[in-house]
Amino acid sequence: MPKKKKTSKRKKVVRKAVKRKVIKKRLVKKKLVKKSPAKKKIIPLKKVKEKGTIIGTVTHYFPKVRAGVIKLKAALAAGDVIKIKGHTTDFTQTITSMQIDHVSVALAKKGQEIGLLVNSRVRQNDIVYKEVKK
Repeated sequence: MPKKKKTSKRKKVVRKAVKRKVIKKRLVKKKLVKKSPAKKKIIPLKKVKEKGTIIGTVTHYFPKVRAGVIKLKAALAAGDVIKIKGHTTDFTQTITSMQIDHVSVALAKKGQEIGLLVNSRVRQNDIVYKEVKK
C-alpha cells in the first residue's frame, strides 16, 4: 500500500487566508457599488418656471387603449391641463378621462396610481407637470 503524501497545514491556512481576502474584496466592491450615488434624479415636489408643478411619474403605458398609469405626488382633478415630459416625450393635454381600479373618478389624491387617457405615447419614468395658468 503506497504512503499518502502529507500536506503541510501551513499551506492550507495560507490558501484559506487568500480566499478570505478575495471574498472580503468582493464584499467591499459590492458595498461600494451600493453606496455610490444613484443615477436617477430625485426631483422634489416644487414649481419649475416653465413647466409648472410636478404631479407624478408615468409607471406604465398601454398602447392599444392609449392609456398611461401615473403614480401621483400631488392631487389631480379632471379638467386640469398637464404636460408630460420625458426623453422623447413632450406634449400638453387636458385631462378628460381618469380612472382608479377601472372606476372613473373626478379627483385623485397624492400617492394613488391612476389610469389616464393620453393623446400620445408615454414612456416609463416620464414626468407629469401641472401647467401653470397664465
